[in-house]
Amino acid sequence: MYKPWISIRKEFYLLFSDKVGLSLMFLMPLLLVFVITIIQDSAFKVVNENKISLIITNNDEGELGKKLSEMLLTSGMFDVIEKEYSDPLQLQKEVTNGNSLTALFISTDFSEKIELKSTQFSQIIMANLGLQESKQFKEINLPFIKFFNDPALQDNYVYSIISVIYTHLNVIEISQMLEGIYIEMGYAGIPPEVEQGIFKNRIQIERHVNGEAFQLPNSTQHNVPAWTIFAMFFMVISLGANIVKERSTGSFMRLKAMPTHFGVIMASKQIVYVTVGVLQVLFIFSVGAFVFPFLNLPPLSMPANALGIMAVVFVSAFTAVSYSLMLGSVSRTQEQSNGFGAISIIIFAAIGGVWVPTFVMPEYMKVISQFSPLHWCIEAFYVLFLRGGGWANLFKPLYILVIFALFCQIITFVKLKQDKLI
Repeated sequence: MYKPWISIRKEFYLLFSDKVGLSLMFLMPLLLVFVITIIQDSAFKVVNENKISLIITNNDEGELGKKLSEMLLTSGMFDVIEKEYSDPLQLQKEVTNGNSLTALFISTDFSEKIELKSTQFSQIIMANLGLQESKQFKEINLPFIKFFNDPALQDNYVYSIISVIYTHLNVIEISQMLEGIYIEMGYAGIPPEVEQGIFKNRIQIERHVNGEAFQLPNSTQHNVPAWTIFAMFFMVISLGANIVKERSTGSFMRLKAMPTHFGVIMASKQIVYVTVGVLQVLFIFSVGAFVFPFLNLPPLSMPANALGIMAVVFVSAFTAVSYSLMLGSVSRTQEQSNGFGAISIIIFAAIGGVWVPTFVMPEYMKVISQFSPLHWCIEAFYVLFLRGGGWANLFKPLYILVIFALFCQIITFVKLKQDKLI
């Protein structure tokens, strides 16, 4: 009587004798995880952690230019360097020569014009309240601030920097206007408690996702799951070639003569390779969680939904195995299986969001990406790792992956049946 465990043992033996296949499934994705994560982590730090270099030339003859410089310095966003130039073009050369990403030129009449505007504004308010006679005011030409930036900085990033500068300018203008009102009312200036209320105790914005405080995702949270999925699907090199080899050598015909159902043989292959997929996850995730901190990389933070992780890992591995079986069943030679398998997985990874997140793609590419099984695997992992979602959010990607896997299983069965191998 043929026992199923004999077939499983045989498949494990064949798998571990394939050194090239094991390298593609374990070592190559691990190397990619290290390289890509290190590169992207540097980019994340530039955007999220590193300060932006800012040269300030303050020619203001009053105090407000100095106050603006101090506010930008204490904001924590800029690495401020003060330099004296009389001509803005000299400051522009600093940026052009690569000495700084950004630069700010404050004119000599900065304080004078803002104070004049504040005085005029306070007098208008007092006149509207009936506390003073209304006057005819001339329009004030406000002072200029020239901002320079490195052309390499993206426009949306530059607009964010300018918005921060505008925010500090608004605080200065509001405080000056209030001071003007208090002076018109006979006070020496803004009372300390009012001034503190302007600069302190401001509303804090806490970002939430799905009702929970949101933690900014890092390069590890994206790359480890993404390249683990890539590794899973690269088992097509080993499993697909295995199917082609057994067809060409007549192994399938000999298996038909054995006292067991052919489904047991196919199930044995799938159990072995699904197990390999789970081992890939354990291996790469363990490296992300325990080895990355020693390389000064953010560690992989595992989500709380352990059952969700198990479901996503199993369904992703089953989908990868099903695709590999289908490709092996329709290929005539190992060269066809290996070549088309590798190219198709690379294309699926490219359009599916492994290399570039789909949200930065144009709309038509977002539509195309939904035909990639890797896209839905990544979406399922993102639900757990980045969005804190539950089973309701996992239903769609898991449902699509199961449908895709069953479609591949049906194609495999039909093709082997046509070839009279089962």
